[in-house]
Amino acid sequence: MINTFVILLLFQLAGEVIAHGFGMPIPGPVIGMLLLLIYLLLNRDAVEKLAPTANGLLRHLSILFVPAGVGVMLHGQRIVTEALPIIVALLISTVLGMIVTALAIKWLQK
Repeated sequence: MINTFVILLLFQLAGEVIAHGFGMPIPGPVIGMLLLLIYLLLNRDAVEKLAPTANGLLRHLSILFVPAGVGVMLHGQRIVTEALPIIVALLISTVLGMIVTALAIKWLQK
């Protein structure tokens, strides 16, 4: 499990190196996930190898919400003062996410 965890971390590191090396506005972990996706598409055996580690991480996903909750508590007043832009951004991103998901499903069902 440690070996496969290191593999996942190396993809994140590669994403960080690419993002910072090329000055890209995309977060390194996102680039790392895209690299991991390409790797998994090209190497089907890796899916079975990485699945137990990925499932283990997903079981503890809720722990990642603790820092966000603390941030909301610490910056509550700022969130209240900037509520309108936050709500607008959330609504727009939700609608765009739904549209992109619907188009992707439609395209995949062809």
